[in-house]
Amino acid sequence: MTLNKLISWAVVLIWMALIFNLSSQVAEQSNQLSTGITKVIVDTVEQVAPKAEFDIESFNHMLRKNAHFFAYLVLGILVINALKRSGVVGFKGIILAFLICILYAISDEAHQMFVPGRGPGIRDVLIDSFGASVGIGVYLLINRRDGS
Repeated sequence: MTLNKLISWAVVLIWMALIFNLSSQVAEQSNQLSTGITKVIVDTVEQVAPKAEFDIESFNHMLRKNAHFFAYLVLGILVINALKRSGVVGFKGIILAFLICILYAISDEAHQMFVPGRGPGIRDVLIDSFGASVGIGVYLLINRRDGS
C-alpha cells in the first residue's frame, strides 16, 4: 500500500471518528456546543447589523442541520479521494463513495439511539447524503478542471 493511499484512508477514518465523537455527545452537551457557536455568530452579525433580529432557536436548528451537511460534504470528498488513490475511479468510484457515506450516515443515526437524549432521524440521513453527494461532485469538478 502506497503512503498516499494509506494517508488518504487514515484521514477518512479520522473524519469518521470525529463525526462519531460529535454524535456521541448527550443531547444537553451537543446543544450547548451548537448554542455557543450560534451565540458567537449572532453577536458578530449584531455588531455589523445592530437592527438584525434573530430567532436564536430557529437559527441554532439551522446551524445544526448545516453541520450535518458540511460534515458529510467533507466525508464525501475524503472518501472519493481515498477511492481514487486506491484505483477505484469512474462511475464505480462515485457510487461506492456515495454508498460508503450513506451507510456511515445510517450507522451514525442508529448509534444515536444509544445516546441519552438523542435519537435517529431520517431527515438527518437525507441531509448527510445530500452533503456527501455535493462533496463528491465538488471533488469531481475540481479534478476534472485540473485534468487529474
